[in-house]
Amino acid sequence: MKLLAITACPTGIAHTYMAAEALEQAAADAGHEMVVETQGSAGTTPFTDAQIAEADAIILAADVEVRDRERFAHLPTIQVGVKKAISGADALVAQAVEAAQNAAAAGVPAQRTASPATKDFGPGFGSKLRGWLMTGVSYVIPFVAAGGLLIALGFALGGFEIADAPAVTEGFDPLALASWAALSFQIGALAFGFLVPVLGGFIAYAMADRPAIVPGFVGGAIAAEIGAGFLGGLIAGLLAGAVVMGLKRFSVPKAMAGIMPVVVYPLLGTLVIGIAMFVVIGPPLAAVNTGLTAWLNSLSGANALLLGAIVGLMMAFDMGGPVNKAAYTFALAGLESGSEAGLLIMAAVMAAGMTPPLAMALATVVRKKLFSEVERENGRAAWLLGASFITEGAIPFAAADPLRVIPSLMAGSAVTGTLSIAFGSTLRAPHGGIFVLPLIGNPWAYLVAIVAGTLVSTALVIGLKNARRTPATETARVAVAA
Repeated sequence: MKLLAITACPTGIAHTYMAAEALEQAAADAGHEMVVETQGSAGTTPFTDAQIAEADAIILAADVEVRDRERFAHLPTIQVGVKKAISGADALVAQAVEAAQNAAAAGVPAQRTASPATKDFGPGFGSKLRGWLMTGVSYVIPFVAAGGLLIALGFALGGFEIADAPAVTEGFDPLALASWAALSFQIGALAFGFLVPVLGGFIAYAMADRPAIVPGFVGGAIAAEIGAGFLGGLIAGLLAGAVVMGLKRFSVPKAMAGIMPVVVYPLLGTLVIGIAMFVVIGPPLAAVNTGLTAWLNSLSGANALLLGAIVGLMMAFDMGGPVNKAAYTFALAGLESGSEAGLLIMAAVMAAGMTPPLAMALATVVRKKLFSEVERENGRAAWLLGASFITEGAIPFAAADPLRVIPSLMAGSAVTGTLSIAFGSTLRAPHGGIFVLPLIGNPWAYLVAIVAGTLVSTALVIGLKNARRTPATETARVAVAA
C-alpha cells in the first residue's frame, strides 16, 4: 500500500523527526511505501498532489494542530500523539492498512468530505485541548529562546543594572560595551514581550484558523498589559478560538461569505475578547498571577526544595510532552516575574531537563551489554542533546523500556532539581543548557547538581536492567551457549 504520514510536536525538533523515522522504518518492514511530511522547525516539504491522489491512508502523529489537513479529508485517517509513533509505529502502520482495506471493501468513493476511519480514530476533546495548547507553546518557544538569551547576554555584558539603562535610541556608542549590553537587553526584552500575545494568538489559530489570530493576539496583549501573564494569555487564546468557532456556525448570504473571515470574524472576535479581558476575566486572572508571583517570592527552605523535586519529576516524566511543558511554562512565568524564586525555579527546571539524556548516555558507556547497538548509537548523540537541554534525547530509551527507564530518570531529575535550589543556583536565560553556564548563578554547584542527578539515574537504570536478567535467564543463556 501507499501510505502518508504527518508528524509534528510542540518544539518541532526531536519528536517530529524521530516519529517520522520510526514510521518510515515500520512501513518498509511491512512491505508498504510511506511518505512522511514533517511539520517541524527545520521546514516542511508538503505532499505532492500525486502522492495524495495515490495514497490509501494517512497517519497523523501530532501533538499540535496539523496544518492544511483538508488536503486529505478523503483519506482513511489514523490520528494519535507523536509519542505513539515513536514507540508503536508497527501498530499504527497496521491500523492504517486495516482502515484502508475497510474503506476499499465498503466501496468508499475517491473523494469525500469525511472518512469513517477518521471518526473511529479521531481525538476526543481532551486530545484536542492538548493540541491547541501545545500549538500555542510551539510558537512561543522561539520567542523564548531568542528573547531570553539576548536578555541574558545583556546581563552578562553589563551586569544586572543594565535593566535600568536608558533607551539606546537616546544614544548608542558602538565603542562602549555598556551600549552593546543595553542594546542586547532591550532587543531581548522586546522579543520576550511577545510571549503572551503569541501564546494567545496561536492557541486561537489552532482552534479556529486564521480569523481567530487577531482576537487571540489582542487578548494576549491585554493579558500582558493588565498583568494577567501566561495564564491570562492561555485563557484569552481559548476564549478567542471558541468565540470565532461559534461565529462560524452562523449561516450568512453568499454575498457576505467572502468578507466574513477577513473582516467580520476578526472584528467581532476582537471586540468580544477585548471586553471580556478588560472587564470580566482579566482582573481576576491578574490577581491570580500576582498571587503566584507572591507565592514564588515567599518560597524558602523545605517548600522551595519540594518544588524543585516536583518540577524535576515533571521534566523527566514525559520528556518533552505536556507534563514537561507544564513545568517549563511554570518556570517561564517565574522568569517573567523577575523574582529571585522565579530564577531559582528556572535553573532547577533546566538542570532537571538536562539530566535524563546525560544519564542514558552514561549508562550506555558504563554497561554497554545492557543496550542494543541502536541504543548505544543514540547514547552517543544523547551527550550533546543533554548538554543542550533537549530532554527528548532520552525518549528512544524510554520508549524501548518505559517501566525501568522512566522511574529511574524521574528520580535523578528530582535529585537535580532539589539540589539546584538547595545550592541557590539561578538562571536568567530560558534555554541553552551548558552553553549558558556563565549566566548561571553559582555555576559550579549547579554542575554538581546535574552530575549528582545523572549518577542517580544511571545507577537506577543499570540496576533495574540487571535485575531483569534473572538467574533462570542466565542459566538458559549459558546452556544455549554450551
